[in-house]
Amino acid sequence: MARKARPPQRRARVASGVAPQGTRSVRERIIDAFMDLLAQKPIEQIGFGEIAGRANLSLSELRAGFGSKLAIVAAHVKEIDRKVLAARDPDMAEESARERLFDVLMRRLEILEPRKEAVRSLLRSCRRDPGMAMALNGLAVRSQRWMLAAADLDASGPGGMIRAQGLAILFASVLRTWINDDDPGHARTMAALDRALARGQRLSRFVHDLCRAPQFRTGMRRRRDSDSDDERTVEV
Repeated sequence: MARKARPPQRRARVASGVAPQGTRSVRERIIDAFMDLLAQKPIEQIGFGEIAGRANLSLSELRAGFGSKLAIVAAHVKEIDRKVLAARDPDMAEESARERLFDVLMRRLEILEPRKEAVRSLLRSCRRDPGMAMALNGLAVRSQRWMLAAADLDASGPGGMIRAQGLAILFASVLRTWINDDDPGHARTMAALDRALARGQRLSRFVHDLCRAPQFRTGMRRRRDSDSDDERTVEV
């Protein structure tokens, strides 16, 4: 069942928007300039000179901060991660894993709200450029490991990597609803996230049950035995 809109007092704790001009570091000015340009045009059409000019910096200052446009995107993603982690809600500790993850991902979308047009632009570019899609997926997986941690879910080891990849795909599907959701309460987005988490939960149970099935364990034992035989053959 879809959730109701998040209470205003909880939204107030979520940091969003852009810092005042006089308080921003060079790094923040570059990120803000780039994201502003990204909201206006595709990433492939943005030049380094444009970014430097909009940030009121020289090209050498821009280069000292970042080596590529993708690096600026990565810095922005890292900053969103930091804000989500800083806004963790201790009241969610007793909720179910699914509710905690729902809360974390909705908080991320609230923080991203001022950059909705830039996100829309990136999604369009990914549809045209598979290489960029793969690069951004790598950033998303790394980010979602932190979102799992924010929801007090295991993000370590190979299992954590698989969960993070699944969550990155899930979140990308929700983003496609969010960029067209103009309702201040984000009802459509919350419904889409709720459905996506339900599907993810069912898939997780299926994979877990599959790995516990006798046929799967027998097959794994046979593979290990075969590998051991191969190793002994090599040693001889």
